[in-house]
Formats: sequence, structure tokens, C-alpha cells
Amino acid sequence: MATARRDTRQLTSNILSLPFRRSNNLSLASTIRQYINEKYDQHPDMFRHDLDVIDALRRDAVNVREPHPSGAQKLQAYAAQLAWIGGKFPIDIGAEFTWYPALGYNTERPMVRNNLKYELMNVLYNLAALYSQLAVNTTRSTTDGIKSAANNFSLAAGVLSHMKSAVLPELRMSDPPEDMDEHTLESLIQLMLAQSQECFWQKAVMDGYKDASIAKLAARVSDLYNLAGEAAVKSEAISSAWIHHMSAKHHHFAAAAQYRAACDCLEKRKYGEEVARLMDAVACVTEGIKETKGGYLNKTVVDDLNGLKRRVEEDLKRAEKDNDMIFLNPVPPKQDLKILERANMAIARTPPQVANPFDHLGDKAEFGAPLFSRLVPFSVHVAISIYEERRDRLVNQNIIQELENLTTKVHTLLSSLGLPGSLQALEKPLGLPPGLVQHAEEIRQADAIGRLQRSFADIDKLRAADLSLFEEGKAALAAEEEEDQNLRMRFGTERWQRPDSHSDPQGAELWANAADIEGYFQTSISSDGVVRDKFASIQDLLVVLSGSDRALLDFVPSSRSKEPVEELKPAIGRLRSAYNDVLRLESRRRKKVESLRENARRDDIKPDMLKEAARLERTYPTTQLVPAHFEDFFEKRLDRLYEPELEALEREAEEQERLLGQVERANRDFESQKRQFGDRGHREREQALQKLEAAYFKYKEIVNNLEAGRKFYNDLNKVVGQGFRDTAKKWATQRRMEARALEEELNMPPLSNLNISNAPQQYQQYQTPPQNHAMPHQTYQQQQQPPPLQQQQQPPRQSVQSPEASIQSWATGGETMQQPQPVAPPANPMGGVWNPGMKIRFGGTPNSAQGADGNKSGTWNPNSGIKFG
Repeated sequence: MATARRDTRQLTSNILSLPFRRSNNLSLASTIRQYINEKYDQHPDMFRHDLDVIDALRRDAVNVREPHPSGAQKLQAYAAQLAWIGGKFPIDIGAEFTWYPALGYNTERPMVRNNLKYELMNVLYNLAALYSQLAVNTTRSTTDGIKSAANNFSLAAGVLSHMKSAVLPELRMSDPPEDMDEHTLESLIQLMLAQSQECFWQKAVMDGYKDASIAKLAARVSDLYNLAGEAAVKSEAISSAWIHHMSAKHHHFAAAAQYRAACDCLEKRKYGEEVARLMDAVACVTEGIKETKGGYLNKTVVDDLNGLKRRVEEDLKRAEKDNDMIFLNPVPPKQDLKILERANMAIARTPPQVANPFDHLGDKAEFGAPLFSRLVPFSVHVAISIYEERRDRLVNQNIIQELENLTTKVHTLLSSLGLPGSLQALEKPLGLPPGLVQHAEEIRQADAIGRLQRSFADIDKLRAADLSLFEEGKAALAAEEEEDQNLRMRFGTERWQRPDSHSDPQGAELWANAADIEGYFQTSISSDGVVRDKFASIQDLLVVLSGSDRALLDFVPSSRSKEPVEELKPAIGRLRSAYNDVLRLESRRRKKVESLRENARRDDIKPDMLKEAARLERTYPTTQLVPAHFEDFFEKRLDRLYEPELEALEREAEEQERLLGQVERANRDFESQKRQFGDRGHREREQALQKLEAAYFKYKEIVNNLEAGRKFYNDLNKVVGQGFRDTAKKWATQRRMEARALEEELNMPPLSNLNISNAPQQYQQYQTPPQNHAMPHQTYQQQQQPPPLQQQQQPPRQSVQSPEASIQSWATGGETMQQPQPVAPPANPMGGVWNPGMKIRFGGTPNSAQGADGNKSGTWNPNSGIKFG
């Protein structure tokens, strides 16, 4: 009923209002409850009242269908709470908002999007529509009524302007609704401003302002309608009727401005200029009347144009006569006329409840307390994740990795010097050195070989799981790309103008992510191979170390000399002292690494982050928190906790260089003494001990590599799962929906198929006997379903169409449909040529030829009408 009344007003009014957008019922509370339960460490029942309120607000807002002032507060309250919870939850929270377009040619085709900003856009659009309808429903026969209408139009323009500048850029939709894209919003803003300015012009006329002032107001009205029409042409949603309306009003007020300027010239005795401006007014109003062709304009606008034209022509006739006979002033050409000044009174005024919604949220504020205020903002959770990732990267890569690199350098140098094997072979010529026994016991306790094999198996499973997720995402992208290519080949690139998968912004980003992830897998697989090669190179030695002491004794040969040479003992002591200093440095370093990891695990930033978030919300109440606001807080905290460790790295490296230098000098002296006094059978034992020591340290290195690999694949699982696969599937589903909608639009029959073919061509078809007598009802059923029963049982027609009249049907997809052909009677002496003495009979089965009167014969009855199917 509301729609019918609005349509009636539109037909009788000379101004336009925006229709409401419709939505389906949706429980936003259920989606928020589920999201809190899954993503937050707070129980949803803590927010039971807030959940009830948000559903009630949405229900009240989407049910605003009448132009009543009370609807504005309902829409503003819901919009304010939507803006507030946008800082608490992600934009794609999981609610599928369904809205029907209000303008354009697809008003019965809903658009469903999982997007909080999309919901906010629709609510604000309905608020603008409400203001415009309030303006149209206001009586403009009084000064107060005109003021109220102008104010409501300005408010509508302000809401639309806020949508365009503040909400649309954050929409994150590659395909915004046609009736809310940038061109449409710009056209509607200018239209509302034009109608607001028109109200000021009308008030000036009613109050008897001077003609010069009225001319300035009218000229500005004309400009605004022109701007609205120019933007409307670029829109896919604004109808031709509205475009013609804007153009007609543009010319109307251009003529009105010149007419008032001519009246001012008459008053100032500028008779030649008066004639010139009246002539231009006639030209403008004539252009406006041209827009009436096609029946696009309502009667009021047409009457206004015709009335203005009559008045202007009468005044022009009088002015030309007076000037020609009395005043004899020269009539200047149009280009010499001074351009009329403009007086702009219409301003887009955004309601403060829309421009600054947080100012109206509070315990005693207009819209009540902000909902979910006790819930930690989503941006804070994101900021915590960013900090933890940055902290782990700093600790693991910048500190621990550097320390491990220093340790690797130590082992590389010691291995090149043959330490500690050369020392152990001389210090203990018989049996097993204590250090080797300790390492062997550690290998046995850890079940080293089994541990490494299990770790390799776990990493293989993790990699396979990550690859499976990645392949799912790639398969979704590939399927979407194949579907898009098939449709592009079917309709052609000129008709299928949607960007392809790689040109779409989100699609290009997903394909780039896929290439990056493939690079990650290639690098990781290569690294896994290197680690496996390391394990294979020491596996036999690990078997020896994990075996019994007897097996170790069998592997390590005894020296022929029972005691070291007396002359070598001082060099051995110096080397052992330097080597022990390096071992102590390494032991201290391992404890430091364990302490760093433990401190990083205990580094809980959440309490301090909540305090910082509360401080920021108090300091900047109108600013939505984003992770970037915590950058300074991150830097100060990381510097305070971990900068001392970074500075200690330099001292650690310097101390290691000093100790390794001592080892090298002591080893040179040791080797020199050993060569001087002879090896005496220690070489084989030295090599065996060195191999076992090297295998032990290689085992520790492999363990660290496998831990890093496990962490890498666990982190990669989030990247390929939530970050890539889920996003790719959502994007592919959205693209598929877009493709279906575009396919349906392209499959609609072109308007050219509605043309009625010429009668001579149709008559020629009747004259030519068909080679294949296709039944008309079968041909029709190939394109369209049978009509409903109530359409089949229509009363008999009073007149029968002549044979020359053509029968035209809709053709699907641009295909030419076969015209129904009359079938010749069985016994026809004329060989298939019809003559007026014959009956018209449509071929078909007896059942299909049955008429409404039950006649099952194939002969057509004039009283039963023509029926197909």
C-alpha cells in the first residue's frame, strides 16, 4: 500500500523521492553469538542483553516503510550501533545480509553479502529515502512547509554524501550495488540538492522577492539538475524516466531564470536585453518540452513546462512589439548576454547522528549504551596477534638464530681442528672418554633414531595436510577461471565484460598468494631434503652411539701407547683449558636460548594492551581503533624487553672470537709438539672419536632443524587454510553468483525480438508449403512453458486475426524461433496452398488439439480462440 501511494504521489508531483530498499529477516545476534564463541575467550552469555538489543534494532530499522519522522531515529540508532560494532568485529562476520535494490531494472533480484559495511550502506540509504519521502509529503503551499521540505532534502543529500565519502570506500566489494555505486550516489546527491534549491526558489516566488534574486536561485536549480543528469547517465540504476525528468527540469529552470532576468531588464528599461533573454527562455523551454516525448514525464512537469512556455511566448511577443515600435533598442546576441549569477541555498547537511554516531552512544545518550562494550575490540585481537608474531620473529630470528649461527661456527672450527677427538685420543688412550660416554647415554635416553624418524613422519603429515589445503584453494581458483573462460567464449568478450580471474583485484591477489605459497613449498621441500641428507650421513654413527658400550669400544680402537708422551702434556693441558672455555660458553648459550624462549612464552601482552586500548578510546572517542594505533606501544615494549639481548649479541660474538683464537693457538702448539714427538698409534682412535663427536653435534643440529620445520608447517597451515583456501572459496562462490546473475541478464531476450514482422513476409510464409510440418504447439513449448490453466480457459475472442498477421514469440539467447506453420488438411486438392474457402486447422495429436469446449477433432473452432500447447 505504501508503495502504491508513493507511486501515485510521484505521478502527480513535480519532484522525486527515493524508494526504500527491502530486506529479509535475519538474526544478527545468532551470528555474533557464534563468532564470539569461536573467536573470543569471553562467553556469549555475558552479552545476552546486547544480542537481544541488536536484533530488535535491526527489526525496527528494516521495517521502516512509511514516511514518518519516528523512522529516522530507528534507522539512525541501528546505523550508529553498526558503526560501533564495526570496531569490535571483522567486516565479514558471517551474516548473510539480503537486500533488494530500490532503483534500476533488477529490483526483484536480491543481493546477498557477508559484509557489515554493506548492511550499514543499506540502512543509511533507507534513511536518505525517508528524508526524501518526508520532503515530498510535506505541504509546500506555506512558507513553513517549504522550509521543512528543503531541510529534509538537504538531510537526504547529506546522508548520501556521507555514504559516498565515508562508507563506500570501506565497503571492500568489487561489485557494489548498482543503485549505491559512486555515479548513482553522486546523481542522487545532486538531485536532492536540486530539489532543496527548488524549494528555496519556490519560497522566494511566494514571498515576492525581486526578479533578479529569483533568477539567481533558478539558475542554480538548473545547474544542480544538470549535474544530477550528467551523473545519472553514467549510472546503471537510474531509469530513463528519471534522466528525462532531470533534463526537463534543467531546461525548465534555465528558462525560468532567463524569464526572471528579462523581467528585471524590463524594470530597468533594458528593452533589447529583455527581448534577448526572453528569446533564450523560449529556446530553453522548447528543449525541455522535447523531453516529454515518449511519455517519460508526469503530467505536473509537462503542465509546468507548457504553462511557462505560454507565458514566455506572450511576453516575448509583447516585448518585441514594444521594442520594434517604441524603444528601438538593439537586441544583443546570446553570447553577448552577461552570464546570470548564482545564489546557492541548498547544502548537503549530514545529520550529526550519522556524521558522529559515537557522540550519541552512552548510558544517558540518545541511542543508549554502545553494544558489546565489554568485548575486547577485534582490532585489539589483531594487534595482539601482530605483536606476538613480531616478538617471535625478533626472538627466534634476530636473537636465537644468531646465537645458533655462532654455535655452528664454533663446531665448524672445532671439527676442522679435529677437536675434541685429537685430545681424547691422547688423554685416554684406552676405553671410552667421559664426554663420549655422556653423549652416548643422551642418545640412548632420547631414542635418537626413533625420535628423528617420528619427526620426519610428522613433518611429512603436516606438509601433506598443508598441500591438501593449498590444492583445495587452487582447485577453487582453477574451477572459477575455467567457468569464466567458458562463459566468455560462449557470450564473447564484447558482451562478457566482467574482468577475468587474474584482472579482478581480489582474484589477482589470490593468484599472487598462490604463487608465493608454491614458492614456500618448493623451498621447504628442498630444506627437508637437506635435513634428510644430514640424517642419512650420520645414521650409522647414531646406531653406534645408541648401542651398548661394548659396541662403542669395538668402534673406537685403542691406542698402541698406554700413556701420552711426557713432552706433550703441557700442550695438551693448554688445549684442554681453551677447549673447556669454549664448552662453557656453549653451555651458557644453551641456557640463555632456553631462557629467551621461556620468557617469550610468558610475555602476555593482553592486559597491557587492554589498558592501552581503553586509553586510546578515551582519548579519541570518535576514532575507530585499528592495529596501526598500537605501533608505538609495540616498539617501546619490544625495545624494553629485548633490546638488551640484541646488544648482548655483539659482546657474545666478541667473546667467542677471543676464545676460538685461544683454541687455535693452543691447537697449533699441540699439533707442532705432536709432529715433533710422533703420533705413536693415536691416529685411528682420534678419527673414530672425532666422527662420533661430530655425529652427536650433527644430531643436535638436525633436532633443531626439525623443530623449525614443524613450526614452519604449523604456521603455514594457517596461511594456506584460513588465509588462502577459505578466502579463495568465498571469492569463487561470490564470482559464481555474479556470473549466474550476469548470465541470466545476457540470456534475457533482446528488445528487438518484440518487433512485429511485416505482414507481406508472413503472408509469403502462408503461401509457401512447408517441407517439414512442425506442430505449432511443439515449437512453442521448446521455448516457453505452457500457460497456466486460467489463461487457457479464456472466453472466446470476438474477432479473429487475419492470416496476414504475424505471430512473434520470445527467443532465448538470441536464437531465432521457428514461426508456427499451418498444416495442410489431409485431403487437399490444391497441393498445400490455402484458400479462403478452407478451414484453418493446426496439426498435432488429438490430445494436443483438444479445445476448451471438449472438441477433440483437429478442426479449429472460431468460437474457441487460438490456443497453443
